[in-house]
Order: sequence, then structure tokens, then C-alpha cells
Amino acid sequence: MREMAERVLFSTTLEEKLRPGPTLVSDETPGPAITLPHAPGRPQELRIRSNGVRADFPGTHHLDDDRERGIMLHFLANHELLAAELMALVLLRFPDAPPEYRAGVYEAMREEQAHALMYVRRMRECGIHFGDLPVNDHFWRIVAPMETPLDFVTRLNLTFEQANLDFSKHYATLFRQIGDTATAAVLEKIHLDEIGHVGHGLKWFRRWKNPEKSDWNAFKHSLAFPLTPARAKGIAPFNAESRRLAGLDEDFIRQLEVCGHSRGRTPIVHWFNPNAEAHARADHTGRIYQPDKTALALELDLEALILGCCRRDDAALLRRPPSVDHLASLKTAGFEIPEILTDSHTPGRKLGGLRPWAWSPDASSRLKPFAADIAPNQPNPWSPSIPNKWLSKEIGLQLEHHLGPTLETGILCTDAEKTLEAISNLLPSGQALLKAAFSCAGNGHLRVNQQSDPAKTLAWIRNTLASHHSLVVEPWLDRCLDFSALYECPPDGPPRLLGMTHLENDPAGRFLGIRVGAKWGSLLQPEIATFLFREANVMAWYQEKIPDALTQILPGYSGPLCVDAMVHRKPSGNLALKPVVELNVRTTMGRLAWEWMNRLPSCQSGRLRILKRANITPESIPSLTTNGGLFLTDPNHAEKFIAHWQSQ
Repeated sequence: MREMAERVLFSTTLEEKLRPGPTLVSDETPGPAITLPHAPGRPQELRIRSNGVRADFPGTHHLDDDRERGIMLHFLANHELLAAELMALVLLRFPDAPPEYRAGVYEAMREEQAHALMYVRRMRECGIHFGDLPVNDHFWRIVAPMETPLDFVTRLNLTFEQANLDFSKHYATLFRQIGDTATAAVLEKIHLDEIGHVGHGLKWFRRWKNPEKSDWNAFKHSLAFPLTPARAKGIAPFNAESRRLAGLDEDFIRQLEVCGHSRGRTPIVHWFNPNAEAHARADHTGRIYQPDKTALALELDLEALILGCCRRDDAALLRRPPSVDHLASLKTAGFEIPEILTDSHTPGRKLGGLRPWAWSPDASSRLKPFAADIAPNQPNPWSPSIPNKWLSKEIGLQLEHHLGPTLETGILCTDAEKTLEAISNLLPSGQALLKAAFSCAGNGHLRVNQQSDPAKTLAWIRNTLASHHSLVVEPWLDRCLDFSALYECPPDGPPRLLGMTHLENDPAGRFLGIRVGAKWGSLLQPEIATFLFREANVMAWYQEKIPDALTQILPGYSGPLCVDAMVHRKPSGNLALKPVVELNVRTTMGRLAWEWMNRLPSCQSGRLRILKRANITPESIPSLTTNGGLFLTDPNHAEKFIAHWQSQ
């Protein structure tokens, strides 16, 4: 066995490396453990390269071309040769491993030799010779530094070979579809052998792992970056049945199917901190923020909404990951699950940036440990918290004044006397709306009219000033439409308008839901659409005037922001545009709705609502999850809130 392993690992001719050894071999004298060689022996044209030189893997649309098929087989032959060499390395590095384990590795090594030889012969028939293209050292770099046989079964058998269960099965089917039965037969044979290899690795993994951990948890914790569980899936349809044949349990299979991870680009880490205004208020007033049960439920129940902002290679940092069942429902709906990190995640991995809901004091503090992991010159670095004013109503007033104040523009008040004066100026001809400085989503508002109790109004004003230090007084308007303009601010350059959303608020202005569509105008009532586009020249406001103003009042800011606006009806009956109701220097529910619309397949429009958990009964669930209905957050984990999406 040792002689065979040395020949496979150190020979410098392909003929010697791929010449199969005898079925029966002696393992009575395994010899001393060898030190890790820099690389396996190879002929000159097949020496593995670590300098980044590589060929591109051909796409599936080129499979009918002989040369492109040969190039693909060249990749696969190198993978099989590396697998054989790594199995030889295991036999030489760990002579004291159990004889039964070593015998299984030896047999698998012989099969890998046969796999490589089948690929070499088939690629020659396609006009490609082994060595015509550069070969890389990825498998070797990841697997060879193993310190124990457990490292080997985790890295090669349960990661790379498990991923091949998807690849080999899928590509065998594709080759049969185009009539290449020879290549399909090779892949089908390899697929069957890989089931056995995964099963052999799984048997010993279970014997050596921590018995107190499930297979899945032990697997996750046995991998070291850059390997992650998601690497155990091929870039092909997920093949659960072959994993069952290999012996993997249902929990492992279901967990693996829904897990995600970056496969190239360094991930941007997203974090949901919806109580940003409350943290900014506490920092502004010098108090310690103490969230109530509703605020805590908001963070825990709805944090999975941030998954919608993640691209394929991104990650979401969650306090409580969703259940496998919920992730499976998202995946069934066509949503691609990004990598999910937990609050116990330890920094120390290269990142592409950080994207919290808002750069409030809590986000800056929570994400500070990741700052050193961000690659240089990335557009989303760690940031100190933005000025507290940017998370208050004051910044919206500043934008209004920059654009030119109108009769509808509110007044910032810092004492009760000024507040009462502002109210008295509005009451003779209408009503007043009072907004606490750091309120959001329509909460912390008070509507005042001539029938309001002066004592209760004054008490509310004093309490609000004590906890917020300021408030806004503005005229109450007869709302016809609430809408938002979504922007992305690059590090250098003006804000870029992404799209518009239709806000659904209750009569008091509290948030109910968001409607989004590829064509915003199609969401509007005809009368309002005509007014906005023909009379108000709405797009000039949000494509030209407001971006110019934002650049000046938010110097240095990069990231998401949103301008809330409204159409209201004047006493005369005419419609009027209030171009700025509030400025949100952060992510918003509208931005999340827009992101989810773009991430869900074939979705042109939809509605995001935040439902109360207490109002959802088992009988109502079928109506909420059919005909385009989908829970975006996990209903089984929810304490108070559930996010629901309805495609329209």
C-alpha cells in the first residue's frame, strides 16, 4: 500500500500515476509518516500552479462543441488526479490510522485513478491533451495541510466529493440530452463511485466527530475558512437522493440545501438594526437606550427581511437565524439564500464591506470588530455613526428649506412655548401634526385640533421634549397618496434614484405596507398619476432637484436613503405635491420591498406588509401562502410581527 501511495503521489509521469495498483495489497508495514510536500509530483506540463493562471470553465451552452467539452474534461481530470494524489497523501501522512479506514482510502484512490484515466481518454477524443491547459492547486491548498484523518474526510469526502454528487449527475444528464453518450457514461460511473466515497468518509466522520453534536453541526464546526458548508454543493441542481444513498441524514441534507456562501467575491455583511432612531435619540440626549418588548420583537421577528438586500455572495448577520423550514420555503419560491452569520460569528475573514440598516451608534459599535477584515478600497467600509441629526426629523426640514420652504413646511421646536405658538398659528384654519424628533413609521405623532384637550396636549409636548429634545409642528394635510423615492449614494458622486414606492399608511400616518412595481405609475390612481406626471413634473424633483440638494446637506454620506413625500388635496379640491415629508438616511421598508421584488423570480410588482402575529390563525395561513403569497420572515419564530409578501 505504501509503495502504491508513493507512486501515485511522487511519480513525475502520468502513466505511472494512473497505472492502477493491485486489488489486494499488504498494509503490514505502513512506514513512518511523511512531512507535507510542497506539491505532488507531476510531469512538467501538469505541474499545479498557484500563481492565478487558469483557464475558464466552459458554460453549459458550449457543450455541443468538441473542444469546449474537452476543456471541461481537462478541468475534471485534474480534479480526479488531485483526489487520487490527496488520498495517497493520507496513506503516507497517517500510517497509524485504523487499517479498515486505510483500506477504504486505498480502494477509493484506485477508483480516482480510473476516473482520471477515463477523462483523459475522452478528452483526447475531443482534441484536447492533458496538459494543454494550466491546472491549479485549489484542492491541494485546501486539503493537503490536514492535521488529522478527520480533516481529510471533512474537506475532501464531505465537501468536494459531496459537491460532485450534484455536478456529475447534472452534467451526465446534459450530455445525454445532446447525444454525447460516451461522456455521459463516464460521468454516471463517477457519480456512482462518488456516492461510495462520500459514504466512506461519512462513516469515519461519525466515528471521529464529537458525539454530542449532530452531523450537520459537527461538519460546520470542522471546516475552516475558506471552506464552508456551501462548498459541499455543486454549481448544479441540488441532488438530495444521492446524498441519502451515501447515508447522510435528512437534517444534514435539508440544512445543506438552504445554506449559502460566497463563491468568489468577498461578501458584504448586512445587519438589521431597525431601532436606529431610538439609539440616536439616546446618544443625543445622553441617556441609556432600554428597548421595550415591542422594540426587541421588531429586531428579532423582522431581521430576516435584510436577506433581501443580500446579493448571491453576500452575508446576513442575524441574531436568530430562521428555521430550515422557512429558508426552504424561500428557496422553493426561487429566492437564492445568502450566507447567514450568527451573532456568535468571530471576525477574521476578508470582507467586501458592511451594510447595516442605518449607521447609528448601535451599528457602529456592533460592526466595529469587522472593520479590520474589510479589503482595502471597498465602497462599504466600517463607519462611525452618522450625525444624530441625520436620523431625526430635523434633516427632513433642512432638505425642505434647501429646496425652498412652503406653507406646508413644518417648524422645529425645542421648547413648549414655541410649540404652543406654532400650534395656535395653525388651528384657526386647520389642524396641526406634531412629530417627535426621533420618531419613525408614524409612531410618536400627535394630531391636534380645536377639540383637543389642552392639558393632554401640553403633557404630550413636555414628555416628548424631555425624551427627544425637539419636535416638529406642521399643518395636517388631507393625504391622497404617500410615496417614497429610493436612492443609493455612492462614495463619490450624486445620489442615484433607484425607484419609487407606494406607501400604505393608516389615517394617522402609521405604516401599514409598501407597494412596489417595475412601473411605479401603474400603481397610482389615474387622477393622481395625471397630476404627478403632467402638472407636478414629479420626476424632475426626484431625478434632478432633490439629488443635488442631498449632495449638499449630507456631505460624505454613502449608502441607502429615502425621501418620503405625499400628494394631498387642498381645501379648494386641487391636488398638491409635498415633495419632502421626511428624509430617511438609512434603509427603509420601501427599500426592502424594492429589493425583494428584484430578488424574487419573475416578479414585476408586489406588496410588503408587516402583520401582527396575534392576528394570524392556522386557518388564515393557506390564503397567505398561495397565489404569490409568501412569508418573508419566519412565522414559527415570531413573537409579535411577521413580514408578508404578495406578488401582484
